[in-house]
Amino acid sequence: MMAAANSTPSQSITGRLGGAAAEPRWVQVLIVMTALLFLASFLFIPLAAVFAEAFRKGMEAYLASFQDGAAVSAIRLTLIVAGIAVPLNLVFGVVASWCLAKFQFPGRSVLITLIDLPFAVSPVISGLVYVLLFGLQGWLGPWLAAHDIEVIFAVPGIVLATLFVTFPFVARELIPLMQEQGTEDEQAAITLGATGLQAFLRVTLPNVKWALLYGVILCNARAMGEFGAVSVVSGHIRGQTNTLPLHVEILYNEYNFVAAFAVASLLTLLAMVTLVLKTIVERRAGLERAATAETTPRGKTRN
Repeated sequence: MMAAANSTPSQSITGRLGGAAAEPRWVQVLIVMTALLFLASFLFIPLAAVFAEAFRKGMEAYLASFQDGAAVSAIRLTLIVAGIAVPLNLVFGVVASWCLAKFQFPGRSVLITLIDLPFAVSPVISGLVYVLLFGLQGWLGPWLAAHDIEVIFAVPGIVLATLFVTFPFVARELIPLMQEQGTEDEQAAITLGATGLQAFLRVTLPNVKWALLYGVILCNARAMGEFGAVSVVSGHIRGQTNTLPLHVEILYNEYNFVAAFAVASLLTLLAMVTLVLKTIVERRAGLERAATAETTPRGKTRN
């Protein structure tokens, strides 16, 4: 009785949590089987169906799906758009996160909210916004037409739409990490004689390299797989403004199912590669954090 009366609240909570964790064997099996059934129904079986349909007529028909000129053009345009959008988002994400995490200024909270805007707005709406701005009947459309500049139903419009839906990814990965790290390392570097640029390149960037790589991977995957915003501004011009997701839609609407699923399998492989790279980056980042924690003296914390 005395031992029970003298037990601390934390010990009581720990005991209750330990008892809750020791669930009966059948409950554990039920939970695991439910999770596996959910994954099989909504992930594994659909993925298997994509590849099964893609190879339904054999490897020759599968490879022939990528020899079509429209397919080659869609692959090339997808790579071009991602090759433009990802580096621009990389620069924006690094600069925005550095400013927001390291400095205090009026309107800072508003800017953080605006960075999350593409997550709250439908991609189709963002595409319509660009049509309203740059379309032939839009605000800037007549001026662009007079100067023979094509934005909507052309590559620039696709790049703009892709930029809009992908620009938060790098920044949202870097901002929390930079805020957690604080400014002590940069201040120490500047005290030792480093310039602001040197402190940024040699201290700030190395400290966030894994989060930066993680954000770039997610940004690239979204840029290559974006459908809604690109569909609105592209015009679906076959062989000119169709990216891979749009090309899949056209093939499917034409009842060319083998070719449609073959191209879709390429996007599926991209998603799987993204997941593998994501796992590798998370593991390396975790190992580095563990190594840093071991070398940091006990009792020392960042402000």
